[in-house]
Amino acid sequence: MDRKTAVVLFGGQSSEHIVSCMSVVNVINHINREKYNVILIGITEEGRWIKADSVEDIEKGIWKEGSVSAVISPDATMGGVILMDGEKTEVIRVDVVFPVLHGLFGEDGTVQGLLELAGIPYVGCGVLASSISMDKLYTKIVVEDLGVTQAAYVPVMRHDLKDIEAVVGKVEEKFSYPVFVKPSNAGSSKGVSRAGDGQELMEALVEAGKHDRKILVEEMIVGREIECAVFGGGNAPVEASGVGEILAAAEFYDFDAKYYNSDSRTVVDPVLPEGATERVREAAKAIFQAVDGYGLARVDFFVKKDGGVVFNEINTMPGFTAISMYPMLWEAAGMNKDRLVDRLMEHAMDRGRV
Repeated sequence: MDRKTAVVLFGGQSSEHIVSCMSVVNVINHINREKYNVILIGITEEGRWIKADSVEDIEKGIWKEGSVSAVISPDATMGGVILMDGEKTEVIRVDVVFPVLHGLFGEDGTVQGLLELAGIPYVGCGVLASSISMDKLYTKIVVEDLGVTQAAYVPVMRHDLKDIEAVVGKVEEKFSYPVFVKPSNAGSSKGVSRAGDGQELMEALVEAGKHDRKILVEEMIVGREIECAVFGGGNAPVEASGVGEILAAAEFYDFDAKYYNSDSRTVVDPVLPEGATERVREAAKAIFQAVDGYGLARVDFFVKKDGGVVFNEINTMPGFTAISMYPMLWEAAGMNKDRLVDRLMEHAMDRGRV
């Protein structure tokens, strides 16, 4: 069997650079090397693309010292990656790309657009689904037509903060405290704050405005944090895993609680009020299809005491770290990481035949 050439992208220019480097090790270690020749390309925080020599170099963080630059060419007649080592240049045709990139400049449709121009199949959602799902405001607009309950919200633009007291008044007309303030475009809860009064709301708005020009102020939902993994799209039926629960060590599941607080835990197949698990699974599939999802996503909800299901957000390139829910949920459903990664890559190569 002739092996195909796969490029794995990792790192990136977003605040989730470190998380991507944590995720990619799990992905690389579960790629079938009998089927794929693998080229590892890391993107530094500054935006330099470098060929990495090994998983060990990624784990040690020394891949950034590499001397070989790597560029995916947008030229569709080339269909590959250009490796540049001093004066030596090599072009390698690529069959599939696995962009293990979280957050801005990787999960938001930018890299997906480059790969579309290049004509190279890639794992995960396309330009539209990636950009909509990255933007919490537009995700909410899409979900509004599905009949899926979601937190009520007030949209705020950064320029509105010139009269921040008017913004606070508008929020207070609609909600009682506490409220949550979120940048519309930011991953892993970056820039997200809980505000318990007007002063905290002002501070939270200013903080969120540092991350994006669009801001959401949401009502507080009291419920358990529940996640569901989705796979499929295109010619493949959309499948939903069972559900998992986040037991955050912090007041809410922010970046530090996710990745650096050992007291945060995840529970697979928690006991929920009757019917809630199936409602989560059905809503997850409906939302994935509504944003034109392809490949994979993790869809997050709150489940209230009465069994009510409230949509929180969708993540189109969920983490693959040792504590990440997406692979954990599929493993609980009987699909191990080897099989999951293989299915994702096979499904990616079906993209051109959709």
